[in-house]
Amino acid sequence: MWGARSDVGCVRSHNEDSYLVQSPLFCVCDGMGGHAAGEVASSLAVETIAKTAPNAADPALLAASVEAANAAIIEAAANGLGKSGMGCTATCAYIDGTTIAIAHVGDSRAYLLHEGTLIRVTRDHSYVEELVDAGEITADEARTHPNRSVITRALGSDPAMYADHFQLNIEEGDRLILCSDGLSSMVPDGDIETIAAQSSTAQICTDNLVDAALAAGGGDNVTVVVVDVVDDGRIKTLISKRRRNLIIALVALVAALVLSGIVAAVSITRSVFLGVNSDDTVAIYTGIHADFLGIKLYHIEDTTSVKLSDLPDDTRNRLEEGIPQDSLEDARNTISEYRAQIDAAETEQVLTAETIRKSADANAGETDSSGADSSATGTPTDTTDTTQTTKGGA
Repeated sequence: MWGARSDVGCVRSHNEDSYLVQSPLFCVCDGMGGHAAGEVASSLAVETIAKTAPNAADPALLAASVEAANAAIIEAAANGLGKSGMGCTATCAYIDGTTIAIAHVGDSRAYLLHEGTLIRVTRDHSYVEELVDAGEITADEARTHPNRSVITRALGSDPAMYADHFQLNIEEGDRLILCSDGLSSMVPDGDIETIAAQSSTAQICTDNLVDAALAAGGGDNVTVVVVDVVDDGRIKTLISKRRRNLIIALVALVAALVLSGIVAAVSITRSVFLGVNSDDTVAIYTGIHADFLGIKLYHIEDTTSVKLSDLPDDTRNRLEEGIPQDSLEDARNTISEYRAQIDAAETEQVLTAETIRKSADANAGETDSSGADSSATGTPTDTTDTTQTTKGGA
């Protein structure tokens, strides 16, 4: 439901504002450029936006429509329609169920009344807004500042102009307010909130806001469009659809997590590795050589008599970290290879020891034989010498 009204105000001689009510598309444009020019620019803007607007709440496409209006105003001025330098602001909204797209240029504004609280959703492209952002003046001071009419971005002046655009979520019961600065410069945001919260319908709210601006002096043209978000069946359908999609997504996520857990559990239970038992023997384990939250993800499947000390250093180090195996059969085959290596090493040690023993025995035999020969040779010599001595003595 919506209401709209535009008033020349109490000071100006003509109205340069234009507005568009083409549900679900709404727009307010405040013309600039003097008599017979501002109204040309604003009317061209709403006409172009109406023709080029998207069919959905797409903020980028809505901004493109505003930028197309900018090009149309520049072209019209070049062709002699209106005046050179004419321009306007533009604040547009496209409502689709619980989503609203906003495109905005200039110092017209969009407000959203949500649960009784007024939220300003656009930022003025003006000199005083920059002063407010810099902390040099307050928002209330900006409303009466002598340079409040200085606009820093508008349609009709720069071919490269771009529109601010964004998307918001809305709910049933929310109230959207689009207005020219003829309202926001005359009525404080707090008063706009009070009026909007206390007005029963969109049109009553529109009239009350325009009347408040006129009562405050009506120093400019005043244009207000109010849109109430009500339930026409589509909102509940969209909410139900989103809730259903959310439930489906959650179920899919849970299913994916469960499936991942099952896959991980199967992978863990089917994994096999060789490791070290508490008695420093090799053992066959199922699972993975890791802990999760202090819980071991493996257990002993089988023990062996293969001692860690009988294996090479490299194999020991690898067993400490766990040696993955493709299956229990492969693990047992690896154990058999370890035993074969140990047996081969022990056999080699025995053979080496036997070779050393035989070599030692052979060396010992040669030493004994050499000593015996020396003794046999010395005895006759000693006898002869003795005999000769005896004879000589005789």
